[in-house]
Amino acid sequence: MKKFFAMLCAGVMALSMAACSSSGDKYIIATDTAFPPFEFTDVDGDGQFKGIDVDIVDAIAQDQGFEYEFDSIGFDAALAAVQSGQADGVIAGMSITDERKETFDFSDPYYTADVTMAVAKGSGISSYEELAGKTVAVKTGTNGADYAKSIADQYGFSIVEFKDSPTMYQDVIAGNTAACFEDYPVMAYNIKNGAGLEIPEGMTAAGSDYGFAVKKGENAELLEAFQQGLANIKANGKYQEIIDKYTK
Repeated sequence: MKKFFAMLCAGVMALSMAACSSSGDKYIIATDTAFPPFEFTDVDGDGQFKGIDVDIVDAIAQDQGFEYEFDSIGFDAALAAVQSGQADGVIAGMSITDERKETFDFSDPYYTADVTMAVAKGSGISSYEELAGKTVAVKTGTNGADYAKSIADQYGFSIVEFKDSPTMYQDVIAGNTAACFEDYPVMAYNIKNGAGLEIPEGMTAAGSDYGFAVKKGENAELLEAFQQGLANIKANGKYQEIIDKYTK
């Protein structure tokens, strides 16, 4: 009888462990298409989709033992996909704001980015005051857009919005707009890699925290896995290795 109960308990435990380890579904993580160094396709290298966000999710998935698939569809579309249930989570250099907290549950911040203004090389623009009467470019829904809007009346400039950063940069380089506002690490990365822009001295301001997000009230297990995995990769040094890979 004792042997029977021992075997029964062992069977229950094995079944339980199997259920826990094979919850089964692959998570769909929505993200942007071109927001280097956070996510981008390396057209000059191996053609792979990579970046800080991409590597962080991969490291966390390995740490936590879950499977995932990226859906690179653009920032606005990524948010809509999570809200509609077509994606389980979103990571796209997404600033944590009170407004977004009304529809998303956020992880702890995984990156803090300042915001900066950039102008076309040789434009001669070196201050916000010189934007008076001009039009500046921003990417819709970003920290840079929020900052530009907050100072537009003070410095007398108007704003035009773009859905992606490369198109925004080209508009400034072509002279259609006088400047653009973007998160500093993104702007610095693009300038380092050949964008015809420059950051005037003193044109960087305090920015915001980036977070991983799920639809409010849903996918709590994915959010918890991200949280725990983030803590683990910070503790073991993998997180800093990823940041250094793209920012140094």
